[in-house]
Amino acid sequence: MSGEGNEGGGFRDHFAPHAAQYAAYRPGYPPALIAALAALAPARDVAWDVGTGSGQAAVMLAGHFDRVVATDASARQLAHAVPHPRVTYHEAPAEHAPLPDRSVSLVTVAQALHWFDRDAFYCEVQRVAVPGGVIAAWSYGLLRIDDAVDAQVQWFYETRIGRYWPAERRHVETGYSTIAFPFPRLSVAAPPLEVMLDRAAVLGLIGTWSAVAGARAAEGGDPVEELAARLARAWPDAAPRRVRWPMALLVGRVGDGPEVGEGGSGTR
Repeated sequence: MSGEGNEGGGFRDHFAPHAAQYAAYRPGYPPALIAALAALAPARDVAWDVGTGSGQAAVMLAGHFDRVVATDASARQLAHAVPHPRVTYHEAPAEHAPLPDRSVSLVTVAQALHWFDRDAFYCEVQRVAVPGGVIAAWSYGLLRIDDAVDAQVQWFYETRIGRYWPAERRHVETGYSTIAFPFPRLSVAAPPLEVMLDRAAVLGLIGTWSAVAGARAAEGGDPVEELAARLARAWPDAAPRRVRWPMALLVGRVGDGPEVGEGGSGTR
């Protein structure tokens, strides 16, 4: 889920300044989602988790596959990746995998597809996936807790740090609905992404946003402190609350030849 690049404009590591915080606070994913994707794969030998960040999805995949190759272009993200005996981490961009041809049964991209040079990445998927392999990409939008808290988070997201969001964020906001996905689609329901977090953990997670890093760099201070004061009024107790994220999911079957191109004939 790392910030791999900017749609063909070269790698930009949006999350390196807070890689440790990213590893500590970013949520995992629904086990039911990982199990459903594994069930669709033609074999359980090798999975490739792309833009792995600190390995949240990769470690979950290891419960279903003999071997997981997890790649990210950010060395600092990988330095905080969760170790697992069946996961091997590699510093590599999404468009150049350290994998042989036709060797992977499942390709996963968790909260990262919007950062890639997608045409080049899709060609790489076509190269490394076995015929009939599966590719799955998902994202999650702005967190939701309750009306009072949500209003403060929305103010922070739009008004306070809105000008610092990278352009690629628009794809998350639209639920990946405008991203070309040139693979025959498979119908998989996105399970809810929900966890229990206290206010400090929510603030820690928000502190990992790419726009927060941009604001800190541009302003020299920490805008999350302003949100913390507002949330203390909207959420005065220390008790954890249920945090929910809307999820978007793209799943497809890899055939014998790609149909790449953002303006091409791929299924949208």
